[in-house]
Amino acid sequence: MQGLVNRYNYLFHSTKGLILVAIALIALATAFFGMISGPMADLGIRDPWVRLFNLSLLPAEREGRIVMLYHTIAMAVVAIEVYIITAILSMKDNERTTINATITVGYIAAMIGGLVFAYFGHNWIFHGIFIAGQSLIFFAGILFAKALFPWNKDYRVRSAEYAGWKGIDLERVAFFTMAVATLGSALFGAIPGSYSGNGFQTFLAEDVVREVHKDALQLAVIGHLHIMLTLIAVALALIVGRWLDFKGRLHKLAMPLMILGTIVLTLGVWLVVPFEEIAHTIIYVGSVGVLLAALLLVIFGFDKLIRERLAEQKIGKANLAQKIGALLHDPLKFGALWQMVYMNFVVTFIGIFMAIRLDKIIRVWPQREERITLTGHWHILAAIIATIILFYYADLIGLRGRARKLFGWFIIIASDVAFGAAAFFATKRLYVDEASQQPLVDVTMLMIDAGLATVLATLAIFLLWRLIDLFKRDGRWRKELVEEVSK
Repeated sequence: MQGLVNRYNYLFHSTKGLILVAIALIALATAFFGMISGPMADLGIRDPWVRLFNLSLLPAEREGRIVMLYHTIAMAVVAIEVYIITAILSMKDNERTTINATITVGYIAAMIGGLVFAYFGHNWIFHGIFIAGQSLIFFAGILFAKALFPWNKDYRVRSAEYAGWKGIDLERVAFFTMAVATLGSALFGAIPGSYSGNGFQTFLAEDVVREVHKDALQLAVIGHLHIMLTLIAVALALIVGRWLDFKGRLHKLAMPLMILGTIVLTLGVWLVVPFEEIAHTIIYVGSVGVLLAALLLVIFGFDKLIRERLAEQKIGKANLAQKIGALLHDPLKFGALWQMVYMNFVVTFIGIFMAIRLDKIIRVWPQREERITLTGHWHILAAIIATIILFYYADLIGLRGRARKLFGWFIIIASDVAFGAAAFFATKRLYVDEASQQPLVDVTMLMIDAGLATVLATLAIFLLWRLIDLFKRDGRWRKELVEEVSK
């Protein structure tokens, strides 16, 4: 019995355990509902899977199911980031415990209630559980923002090496700004949701992109989708900065840019409803600030990885090959930074190109092609965020040696192959016409499937290893629990 209690304490009281549970639930949901995707239908797996679990998949309800699935996964990702931030930033123990407990109950309730309601028949009790879970997550967010309040005298800037203003820790201000912006943006999306059945009908953002006139509720949903994913990325960039001990002159430049960029970007999205024409310009300005801050982090991180590895090797004057070798030595820390760079090639630059050439090129394509590009745009960004979280978690639990290198490089190479192929597939009309596209489609689809399958297989092996470890009396989990308690 004590063994069960210890395992419960590890999974639901320790940072490493809480993150593991959330990653496992996301993986299970992705694997289970991935079986009803288009590729699985082509392989003949979808229909038997639907019959086996008696899934309710009415075509008219497809949009609602997808929205529910995405929300449940996104809320689990938000919970992971909250766990990490409450662990790495100073706050009172009772605040940390209350925040983590509240958001854990919230996202699990939302995930179970939402998915059961959406895919296993519409029992409205489960919809109520979903709403209750979301409410708990929002309440945890309020507690979270309060705990991050940067003007508390107990949380002054750590030293002169870090960004500060009159003793105020600007990095903590950036975390606080992100938290408040997230709360406001959650309400921004909740408002149209509250009108369901009373003037609002569930839709997918990519389906209405070519509608000339979008009503206020549609604009709010589209804005909510974009800003929430962006703020998740902002939070992760701040986490990576803390992980790598981002400091010095670049840190002092990056934090004001991140704070101002987050504020301007968020306000720009909120202004999409009343002032759609000028709001996008405001969004672009805010995005520049956030991207520049991320670029400064990458520059700092690459330089630090090289310097630290060369110091370990006791190399004074290194040549280019030695510097590259030092940079690539740790695939987890390198991977987190590299994915932030790679994201620009497969997400940011494509998005900028679409915005600039929207009328002259993109709108000349069939609507299906633009829809594919938009869908791939935010799916790739979400998947890149997921890979960085995996790198952080693997380092957090102390993955070492060959396992660390294999895990890191399998994720980096496989995911980047898939994301690069997806970017080519999404923009294929730039390179080939419809009559000549099939060879490119075949190759890119094969690369996407192979890359994602490798990532999922690597994650499955990793989670299986952690599951087996939980059954061991003196496994790694026990050591991690002891470390957590002793802090």
